[in-house]
Amino acid sequence: MLAVIIAYALSTTHSLQPSIVYSPLIELSHCSVIFDGVPVLDDVSFTLRRGERWALIGPNGSGKTLLLKMLRGDVWPTPTGRERRMYCLWDEPSAEPAGSKEAIAYIGPERQDKYVRYGWNLTVEQVVTTGLFDEDIPLTRPTRSQRARVERVLKRFALWGMRQRHMLTLSYGQRRLALVARAFVSEAPVLLLDEVFNGLDERTRLKLRRALEAPRSGHSWVLTTHRPKELPRNVTHVALIERGRILYAGPKERAPAQARRTAATRPRSRAAALDAAVRPVPKRLNGTKTTPRRGEWLIRLQDVTLYRDYRPVIRNLDWTLRTGEHWAILGPNGSGKSTLLSLLYGDLHPALGGTIERAGAPFGTPIESWKKRVGWVSPELQADHYLARSIEEIVISGRYSSVGLNERPTRTDRAAARHWLEFFGLSALRARGPRQVSYGQLRLALFARAMINEPELLLLDEPCTGLDAETREYVLAVLQRLAESGTQIVMAVHDAEDIIPAVRHVLEIKRGGKATMKRL
Repeated sequence: MLAVIIAYALSTTHSLQPSIVYSPLIELSHCSVIFDGVPVLDDVSFTLRRGERWALIGPNGSGKTLLLKMLRGDVWPTPTGRERRMYCLWDEPSAEPAGSKEAIAYIGPERQDKYVRYGWNLTVEQVVTTGLFDEDIPLTRPTRSQRARVERVLKRFALWGMRQRHMLTLSYGQRRLALVARAFVSEAPVLLLDEVFNGLDERTRLKLRRALEAPRSGHSWVLTTHRPKELPRNVTHVALIERGRILYAGPKERAPAQARRTAATRPRSRAAALDAAVRPVPKRLNGTKTTPRRGEWLIRLQDVTLYRDYRPVIRNLDWTLRTGEHWAILGPNGSGKSTLLSLLYGDLHPALGGTIERAGAPFGTPIESWKKRVGWVSPELQADHYLARSIEEIVISGRYSSVGLNERPTRTDRAAARHWLEFFGLSALRARGPRQVSYGQLRLALFARAMINEPELLLLDEPCTGLDAETREYVLAVLQRLAESGTQIVMAVHDAEDIIPAVRHVLEIKRGGKATMKRL
């Protein structure tokens, strides 16, 4: 896959011009980060110069996010006696990041999750304005010219109409776009973009790619992605990282041979991943399913309207999920896909006049009984479980549909967690905290959490967000195998490549809240 990404970047190379070698903006030399005696970044050296635009490529858990955090100064290298950092973003070079962070704009999943964790329900305009001063919450009053700059950036990214809406009422993709605008409003000469395209619909991805490709004097960036088609055309350099070590860092035109050698030595080949994925689905640990007979309805919606921030996002929806069916939900950012899944799961309720019926859960049944029959995976769950003590605890919490645990896990809890941790290749990470694993590894933990009760229905909100190509292929193969084994799947996606073959029904939500249904 690394070779594919490099080949794609090279295929879109602009004509090469003689280049000027600038002095480094940020330089790391022999830097390591060690968790529990295991190097997560191992003797890394990396230099970013003015005008360079880097694609940072590597599988889940390779250390990409940690490297970006170290570049910004949010993570310090483990003292080894060899490490050195140098920041030359202002006139005087410094060995410490203090005073330099405002010159480095960062976008990544963890920054986005902070708004959920801390309840920062700022307006979009407030969020973008904080980018002028590298503040998390508004502390500095902008000048007239700065307010004008904020307005231009809001309009550039089609956010002007929602500038007074609050972050926690937006969809995942809309929040990501607000953070993109926040980064672009700053005068920072360096952008660090960690899977910045995650959660964005195709129209918004194109707008962001064009923004990154637009000429800007002295502008440098480092971007991570798992999908080749997301790379801007003007990438100048490539860094390949695997198992915490940088295998290549240099001009992209010199990278393909190194990429091919790297891809040939990946620890889990495509064939091995698929072999693991099609293993027989385990026997149930929790008794007999209560699913109705095939063809009968499992969930039925009638005249359902859903509101977010006092605004209707879905209007007058009639929809039935019958047993044996698998559905994809499509629609642009903010159309209501995640809101609909939250309704199906039981976290939201229809507006007055609409009804939702769940088979085996008549009116008055505690919603917790229904949730134990349903597996749930979404980007927001990663923010909810950020303070968990371990990956194992996150997985066990799925037994109780809870965030965290109120009581010590039982022997049965640990046995079930151990099984699904092994199934998703996470056994070695069971004792680590969520901040000690990659975003993609944490997503796999949420899959294990969703499966721990062996549900009859899986609700998946952008399930492949943050997954590298081989892990994505592995997860999709697992989902297909589960669908073939009787687990029903409803998945909200932006990319048609993430729809498994078992899906034969599509619910597409248009802007304005109207929905249409079709068969594939």
